Amino acid sequence: MPRTANDPDAATRTVRDVVPGVHLVTHGHTNCYVVEDAAGSGVTLVDAAFPATWALVRECLADVGRSASDVKALVITHGHFDHVGFASRLQRSCGVEVWAHAGDAHILRHPYRYRPERPRALYPLTHPRALPVLGSMVAAGALRVPGLEPDHLVEGRTVLDLPGRPELVPTPGHTDGEVVVHLPDHGAVLTGDALVTLDIYTGRRGPRVVARGATNDAATALDSLGAVAELDVGAVLTGHGQPWLQGSVVAVDLARAAGVA
Repeated sequence: MPRTANDPDAATRTVRDVVPGVHLVTHGHTNCYVVEDAAGSGVTLVDAAFPATWALVRECLADVGRSASDVKALVITHGHFDHVGFASRLQRSCGVEVWAHAGDAHILRHPYRYRPERPRALYPLTHPRALPVLGSMVAAGALRVPGLEPDHLVEGRTVLDLPGRPELVPTPGHTDGEVVVHLPDHGAVLTGDALVTLDIYTGRRGPRVVARGATNDAATALDSLGAVAELDVGAVLTGHGQPWLQGSVVAVDLARAAGVA
């Protein structure tokens, strides 16, 4: 490790300490995170990409001197198929409990059943830069993701008693139950698809909201960016694309300026 860490555009890579104590695993241009607790009490995982991503996460855990037994919870930012991949396996094989927002309970059970503002099939025709990205997701297992029954469904802004003391901050729009995961001890926010630096449906890069082809309500998603800006942290770690280390306020300003495709 890190696997292909020197290639920021790699579809699959692992980066240790993207901020101290937070490790990035990218698979099929989709990001998930290993969050260590400063007290050494274990780790919290955030998002689960695809079923095969679990093998990469286990490699990451081993590299930082951890194992699957150190995983105390999995937090899911939203219920789309590319963020819940190995969640049900983790529940069954390791007894790890899954946390998510109640607004996404149905999508978590049926991760392909959601209705975006625009048909997804149109985007590859008009945005050919997205084709390699979408192809890498399919190769990673995007078409074979099982749903799950989460162990804990939260509502409102909630601090979880888990390693890293993650705070779930509702940011609806991409989905009804989208949350960002605030890590104040790490000076970071894990934004899932509330704010990304790679739009997988257009291939565009830089801070932005995901295209309407995967977003329920673009106006609400743009409005929810205010909650990300208010956190005023230095690191924005997204569900797709490169880490943004120039602050959440700047990231939100750029995302608003970019609009929604």
